[in-house]
Amino acid sequence: MLDYKNSNLIVETAKIKAGSVTWRSPSNLALIKYWGKHGRQLPRNPSISLTLDTAYTETTLEYRPKLGVDEGLSLDFYFEGKENEAFKAKVLSFLESITDIFPFLRQLELTIRSTNSFPHSAGIASSASSMSALALCLCSLEDDLLGSLADDLEFRKKASFVARLGSGSACRSIYETMAAWGETGDIEGSSDLYAVPFVEELNPVFKTFHDTILIASKSEKSVSSRAGHALMEGNIYAANRYLQAKQRMLRLLEALKTGDLNLFGQITENEALTLHALMMTSHPSYILMKPATLSMIERVRAYREETKNPLYFSLDAGPNLHLLYPENIKEAVDTFIQSELIQFCEGGEWIGDKVGKGPLQL
Repeated sequence: MLDYKNSNLIVETAKIKAGSVTWRSPSNLALIKYWGKHGRQLPRNPSISLTLDTAYTETTLEYRPKLGVDEGLSLDFYFEGKENEAFKAKVLSFLESITDIFPFLRQLELTIRSTNSFPHSAGIASSASSMSALALCLCSLEDDLLGSLADDLEFRKKASFVARLGSGSACRSIYETMAAWGETGDIEGSSDLYAVPFVEELNPVFKTFHDTILIASKSEKSVSSRAGHALMEGNIYAANRYLQAKQRMLRLLEALKTGDLNLFGQITENEALTLHALMMTSHPSYILMKPATLSMIERVRAYREETKNPLYFSLDAGPNLHLLYPENIKEAVDTFIQSELIQFCEGGEWIGDKVGKGPLQL
């Protein structure tokens, strides 16, 4: 099994020069949901996601040679320009867990500076953008120090593998437009260990798709995604869910290849509601949707029935609604949001996003 452990990835300290690497990496929205895991961040079912554009994390990793013989990790962490001890503890724990992949980290003093282009509570997967950005920085650092990742395909494969260890969904953010994670016979090269791009077979209509996020609530979630995944282990519907996800994956891939928007919408909306049904049937049960979420869903369905416009919704593990639609109805959807949906958004807040081109080294 691929694991990237390599005790030889060390550098003569005298040859290390201080430097920095910066990556901007986007969040993503899963269409077939990853909910339930095993082992070391391995998925119970395959998933596929849209890579976003304007919702991203920028992370700078500064490094300099460590003086002395201390083999522990040295880290300063800043989020939005301020020291953040809670985030530092999480990142430090993650880095310590991957020193077998990047042993040279013990030779360095590290400073990480991270910022998001979106509010932390906006219902966008910040762990996906932040951990993918960090993984890309680590792979760039390895290449800078050792010249070992010059091949772009191998670079992204390793970055996806490492991102997965920090946050499962983060492994999909490494690629532009759309990416799949989880072994399935329907996608060549797919793996539980890293994501793969899904672009070449994708119908052009999805390459300019929009994702508008309607903020039903800015409050912090009552149950974290990490805890939600853990609760799947005792969920009596879990086994059927994993089978269902694999079946839906096959049907969604058909829609993505042919441009069948109706089939795309049916599966995407059912996946979103299934995700929240699993939360409600966990033990203990919990509900992350808000009354405003349900009101917006009802309005979207009524609008689609009345206009026949291909406007669909999705949800992440939170209350905020994602509107998915093709480029050619953007103006009509903007009008609909302003006239009927903005009243349900906390503070009238919504975020316009679309399918993006993936991470960028700055």
